[in-house]
Amino acid sequence: MTYLITGGAGFIGSHVAAALLARGGRVVVIDNFNDYYDPALKRQNAARLSNYDNCLMVEGDIRDAELIKRLFAEQGITNIAHLAAMAGVRASVKQPGLYLDVNLTGTLNLLEAAKSAGVDRFVLASTSSVYGKTKTLPFVETDTADRPLAAYPASKRAAEMLAYSYHNLAGMNVTCLRFFNVYGPAGRPDMMPWRLLEAAQTGAQIKLFNSGDIHRDWTYIDDTVAGVLAALDKPLGYEIINLGCGAPISLTDFVELIEAYSGKRINTISVPTPLSDPPITYCDNGKARDLLGFAPSVDIRAGLRQTWEWYAAYRGL
Repeated sequence: MTYLITGGAGFIGSHVAAALLARGGRVVVIDNFNDYYDPALKRQNAARLSNYDNCLMVEGDIRDAELIKRLFAEQGITNIAHLAAMAGVRASVKQPGLYLDVNLTGTLNLLEAAKSAGVDRFVLASTSSVYGKTKTLPFVETDTADRPLAAYPASKRAAEMLAYSYHNLAGMNVTCLRFFNVYGPAGRPDMMPWRLLEAAQTGAQIKLFNSGDIHRDWTYIDDTVAGVLAALDKPLGYEIINLGCGAPISLTDFVELIEAYSGKRINTISVPTPLSDPPITYCDNGKARDLLGFAPSVDIRAGLRQTWEWYAAYRGL
C-alpha cells in the first residue's frame, strides 16, 4: 500500500508517517512548511523521515489541485491520512478566509483526486473544537456539533460534511477523527505544553484562562497515532469518531505537573477566556474503542513526564 500523509512534516503527521514507515508501508508526504510556527521544526521532522528509503517528501500546497492530481496519478496512492490544515482556534478568528481556503478547498482537492483515482480509504483529521460549548458531557459523536465558536472548527465541521458527500456519491470509505488536545515529544510550539515548558526555563509570563479553571482532555501522541493507523486499516463506510483519552484535567493541575517535572515555577497571570474557547473538552471514546480497538494507554502524568524528558534533551538542559 502507498499512503499519502498530508501535513506529514507537522507534529501529528510526522509521527503517523514514521509509524507507517516502521511497519514497512510506502509513504508519500506532502507539506508546504508554512510559517504558522517555526518551519525549522518541520524541516527537522522531514529530515528524520528522509532516513527511510520508502518515503517520498513533496513540498507543496494541498490547494494546488494540479499538484494533487499529479501525485495521485504518479504515486499510486491507496490510503490517505489528511492531516494538513491551518490549525489554531484563536488564530482563525483573525484570518477566517485563510482557514476556510486551506481547510475546505484543500480537502475538496484531495477528495476529488481520491475519487478519480478510486482510492478506497480516506482518513480526515477533525477536531474536538467542533463541539463548541455543548452542554453534552462527555462529548459524543451524536451531538449535532453545529455551533462552532470560530472559523477553525467551522472549517473542520464543513470538511466532515463535504467528505460525507463523497462517501455517498463515490462509495469512498471516509473516517473523520476528532482529535482531542494532542501533545507529546516534538509537539507544536504554539500549544500549551511547549509554551509552559519554555516559560519554565525563561521565566516568561503565561496567560491562564479563567485562573486555570478550564479543563482539557489531553491525548498523548502515541495513542493518537495508534488511532489513525487503525482508521487507515479499517474501511468503515462513513464514520465520525472521537479520538481522545477521556480524562480531562484543569489547566491549573496541568501547570503544576510541568512545574514538578521541570523543578521550576511558572510565571502565570489570569485572563478571561476568549469567546473562541470552550470551558472544557471531554471525550467519550466508546465508539473508537468499539470500531477501532482504540485503547489509550498513556495518562497525563506519564505523558507529560516523557514530554518533559524529550524537551530537556532537545534544549540540552
